[in-house]
Amino acid sequence: MFPHEIDVPPPAYLEQLGTVFTRFGAQDSGNISYGVQTAEARYFVKTAGDPADTQAFLGFEDRVALIRNAAELAHSVDHSALPTLHAVIESPVGPVLVYDWRDGDLLGPALERFKALPTEEILTALNTLYDLHAALDAAGWVEGDFYHSSMLYDFPAKRLTVIDLDSYHRGPFVNTMGRMFGSSRYMAPEEHALGAPIDTRTTAYVMARTAQLLLTDSPDPLHAVLTEATTTRYPTYKSFHTAWQTASSTIPANLPNRPT
Repeated sequence: MFPHEIDVPPPAYLEQLGTVFTRFGAQDSGNISYGVQTAEARYFVKTAGDPADTQAFLGFEDRVALIRNAAELAHSVDHSALPTLHAVIESPVGPVLVYDWRDGDLLGPALERFKALPTEEILTALNTLYDLHAALDAAGWVEGDFYHSSMLYDFPAKRLTVIDLDSYHRGPFVNTMGRMFGSSRYMAPEEHALGAPIDTRTTAYVMARTAQLLLTDSPDPLHAVLTEATTTRYPTYKSFHTAWQTASSTIPANLPNRPT
């Protein structure tokens, strides 16, 4: 259905493809994305934006590199929490990524609503998130710039979707920035330290911090795992995930709802 290459700007192509029902512009990243309805389905379409945009934090070539990195990640891991990438279309202004459209609310604006859900439902979402990162870790990906706005939650369907993993890195690397991209509330200490190694331990820390920030009340066995992951640290993401799964197996299937 989708061509490998187009010779018109992405907006013109998308108008030919179907109806553009929403546009995501004016982002710090400089990226411009679209929601497109065709006769067959809805799609989320992501581009590196306007090459002439000088207000974005990153220059156009850097934005294109991150878009291509996102495509590489999507092709390397198949998981229900990731929207399917249907096509990478080359255009006069860089690659155009065509994903499945996923309904849901960003957990930036919807964070407090999510945190008010029953603990059992939040744990189900976290288990999905951790299972995804087990697959990413096995494929060699290291976390980068993950925080609440990397997650969509479909409240009626109770479905978590993970998005915008453009800054994940294939393999360990060294922090050459000092303060890296991300939200300080989620970031590991090494993401603030110039010259520090960034690796699977970083992924474990950030995932543990995510649970600490999303869970108002974590059951004691899980609390102990999260504390270890963010203090003495686990040596790998896999060891953190195994500890989480072991602790989870001791939690009652039906947790009482949080008092209101």
